[in-house]
Amino acid sequence: MIGELNIRQLTEEREESLSPHAVRSKDSKGRAKPEAPCPVRTAFQHDRDRIIHCKSFRRLKHKTQVFIAPLGDHYVTRLTHTLEVAQIARTIARALNLNEDLTEAIALGHDLGHTPFGHVGEEVLNELYKPGFSHNEQSLRVVEKLEKDGKGLNLTWEVRDGILNHSKTKEDILGEGGGKPGTLEGAVVKISDSVAYINHDIDDAIRAGMITEGDLPVLAIAKLGNTHSKRINTMVCDIIEHSWDIRDGEAENPTVTMSPETLETTNNLRNFLFERVYNIRSAQEESEKAREIVRRLYKYFNDYEDKMPPEYSYYKDELERRVVDYIAGMTDLYAMRMAEELSPPKPKPEKKSPKTPKDKPPEIQSPTMF
Repeated sequence: MIGELNIRQLTEEREESLSPHAVRSKDSKGRAKPEAPCPVRTAFQHDRDRIIHCKSFRRLKHKTQVFIAPLGDHYVTRLTHTLEVAQIARTIARALNLNEDLTEAIALGHDLGHTPFGHVGEEVLNELYKPGFSHNEQSLRVVEKLEKDGKGLNLTWEVRDGILNHSKTKEDILGEGGGKPGTLEGAVVKISDSVAYINHDIDDAIRAGMITEGDLPVLAIAKLGNTHSKRINTMVCDIIEHSWDIRDGEAENPTVTMSPETLETTNNLRNFLFERVYNIRSAQEESEKAREIVRRLYKYFNDYEDKMPPEYSYYKDELERRVVDYIAGMTDLYAMRMAEELSPPKPKPEKKSPKTPKDKPPEIQSPTMF
């Protein structure tokens, strides 16, 4: 205890100056398992720290964004993507006078359940596992059940809600196909996720030689900007400007949004990426190999339950569900190595003794000369 000075309470008092539409940490709907509050950190700050220190967060550094196990040092991983989303979301939340700590916690946890090999891995697990698989639901499962040997992180309702409802449809970055967040902070993370990946995926595709700067839609570049930083700045400023009534509580039903013009342009840029990058990558041989790895692992561990790590036997879900949990938690390199180890060794080629050609007469031995 820190004497009579309770830092958490001081922070909670400062949160009273936030927008009337912001979530104050003292007003959180709470945790599934009640626990004593921290004297230093608010509930949302505590959630943020639990996410950063969990194993699933560490593994994000070796999980693919778009390019599978890339050799270059500068390709985006799930970890760098997560940090970019957190930075963009915090900027927007601060400008709109929302709860920055809640926003950051949601952003840091939103992709914890992503599979190896990016959306390719997600698609295969969704095909194999009959109840279906989606990375946002798996992210929630990670923080509620899988972390800490089956105990979960016991996060607040607001953070769990934002993690679950961050996904978008393929048609519209503001679509509610992946769910509607119950807080404006969750809505900020949802739109920030799109701002981040649209821009860093352009950079990765150019780095990989799939597209050039000149291939980008002319109207999109004219509207949003001709560099990574300009495009992000344009999008972020547009979101802040058109969501500004959140700040002082002027709107009855506030939303985090873009102007129609910027939204249309951003969706066009996103469609370009699907056509020229995502769909092509999905059909390439490298992605087919990744699919085969996931299928092989899925079959093997469903056949040999005892080969899974002990932490996947701490809870009583059906075997198939636990196999999905294990595979979804793997990094790209771990999945590749594991699949290689499970493959039967290739037979060594037999050594053949040299044969005398049939059409060659036998050699005549010369007599020994003295």
